[in-house]
Amino acid sequence: MDDRFNTIAGWTLFGGIVALGLASVSRHYFEADKDHRPEKMGYAIEGVAVEGEEGASAVPLPNLLAAADPAKGEALFAKCKACHTIDQGGANGIGPNLYGTVGEPIGKGKGGFAFSSDLAGHGGNWDFANLDAWLTSPKKFASGTKMSFAGLANPEDRANVIVYLNSQGSNVPLPAPEAAPAAGGEAGKAPAAGAPNATSGDAAAASDASIKTTPAAAGAANQPIPGSDSANPATNRAVGSTKSNTKP
Repeated sequence: MDDRFNTIAGWTLFGGIVALGLASVSRHYFEADKDHRPEKMGYAIEGVAVEGEEGASAVPLPNLLAAADPAKGEALFAKCKACHTIDQGGANGIGPNLYGTVGEPIGKGKGGFAFSSDLAGHGGNWDFANLDAWLTSPKKFASGTKMSFAGLANPEDRANVIVYLNSQGSNVPLPAPEAAPAAGGEAGKAPAAGAPNATSGDAAAASDASIKTTPAAAGAANQPIPGSDSANPATNRAVGSTKSNTKP
């Protein structure tokens, strides 16, 4: 009985050791303890930037900011409240308090929050361009950042969040929108004054040609209709001359 118990206990212990070893090997093999995005996403996640499509926008940032809606930005910021506070005097959480962030030095202050060395050493201020780049992809902006958020792919969403942040204790003047390029370019320009208009000239030539007739056609038009009297004396003489030359 004791031998059987020892055998079962031994095999159980051995199985546990094997399972623990396999778990350790698989964790290192698949890097399960690393905080990073999969190389290829299994399915699209709303609001998360897609690799290769991050931040592209044909509309200049000043124009996006001018059309942005702080209320929409506040709604988007709701997902940030798990890590950040934004009220004046709010405590730092997993991330720093964000009141009055726009215009401040990057990775500094914030009540002694422990920023990553990459972000603290980035330099510059949180201007609109840097905020847009940060919200597009925090990892690309500062590769060693502690922030695990992947980013916002939609440029309009980023602009909405930025103007909302700006309204919370910063109120930095927005940049002036850029003028839209002239539509049509060279193709849309009107012809220069005095330049020949080929279409009008062709139409006029066609009109003159329709009016003019050949001499033969004009002569045929002046011939009297047989059996009819003409009030034109010249026509009567022509008719009489023709009759006198006709044999009986």
